[in-house]
Amino acid sequence: MATAADTRPEDDLDAFRAEVKDFLKASFPDSLKGKGNVMRTVEGPGEETPEEKAWREAMGEKGWGTPTWPKEYNGGGLTKKQAKVLEQEMAMAGAWNPIGGMGVMMFGPTLLEFGSHEQKLEHIPPITRGEVRWCQGYSEPNAGSDLASLQTSAEDKGDHYLVNGQKTWTSGGQWADKCFCLVRTDRSDKHKGISFLLIDMDSPGVDVKPITMISGMSPFCETFFTDVKVPKENLVGEEGQGWTIGKRLLQHERTNISGGGALAALNAQPLSKIAEHYLGTDEQGRLNDPEMRAKIAEFEMAWNTFLLTARRAMEESKAQGGVSEISSILKNVGSKLGQQRAELLIEIMGFRGLGWEGEGFTDKELQHVRGWLFGKATTIYGGSTEIQNNIIAKRILGMLDHQ
Repeated sequence: MATAADTRPEDDLDAFRAEVKDFLKASFPDSLKGKGNVMRTVEGPGEETPEEKAWREAMGEKGWGTPTWPKEYNGGGLTKKQAKVLEQEMAMAGAWNPIGGMGVMMFGPTLLEFGSHEQKLEHIPPITRGEVRWCQGYSEPNAGSDLASLQTSAEDKGDHYLVNGQKTWTSGGQWADKCFCLVRTDRSDKHKGISFLLIDMDSPGVDVKPITMISGMSPFCETFFTDVKVPKENLVGEEGQGWTIGKRLLQHERTNISGGGALAALNAQPLSKIAEHYLGTDEQGRLNDPEMRAKIAEFEMAWNTFLLTARRAMEESKAQGGVSEISSILKNVGSKLGQQRAELLIEIMGFRGLGWEGEGFTDKELQHVRGWLFGKATTIYGGSTEIQNNIIAKRILGMLDHQ
């Protein structure tokens, strides 16, 4: 049902559009066009230039990096229509959102739903300003697909918990300031014994060891907790509610891995344009390789169909109050299409798509190779394809296990 805020007069939206144009003209420098968010790269946070810092602070002050989050917690407080106008004007200006990372994509929306007012006041504003990096403490060496088997413990010590255990595949753990973590507070119940705890990564007893991937990058870590003291006020929800909260956060993660992440690719250069550079065109302006023309056309139809479906599904989920199990479908389809795009890109580049280092290859070509290899993990992290298939079967199709 539309609210009064969503049916504001058209001239109000025109006034807001003018405000956005003026803001972008004053705050977004031409030198940043074509760049991206240094908080989102899998290679690390990167060094923030003075121009990038000023742009992040300007967006953070407006709250427009998280446009529809409550103004009470320094979000933009915008209506969906206003947020759409902001998105349109930023795209036209070549501007990108400098506020991102796991705090925006995963933890923030979850805390807004399950956190206390005090926790929101403490943690949400720094996220909206891009000042704090979060990482995720979920998977363990013996608790991956069966996440509920996790054994990292949080022992009640009165005014604090004492955390011991190990997490793995901690994305960005070596750069993070804080970690949202699933811990076991009760060993008598597999699911109800799990709680959701917030841990400062600079706490004594926290140790991270980066894991080098086949792509040559180290975006993941092993994370060790040895007698780490965590204040009781860092418990989100109640003890035993962690599995419920954790599953909700995973829906946000899967939506962003697939739908949200794929929508960001709208700004990526079309494969057809890249192919023109490597393969050339005939007298009619078509790619010289007819087989490659067909492959690209088939992929682009599937890709753009997915993008439109993902956008519609995300908007429907938001209208209903948040993400849903549809995120599992988006995750499966989006991650697979992303892998197909990367493989097709390597095929288009030919031998120049096989470089690893040294002369003879551009930086962009070497990035494509590493991106292709890194992308192999997308059908595994955030819940493997098989796990998503189980969720789809049970929660969407209504299929139950039979003994």
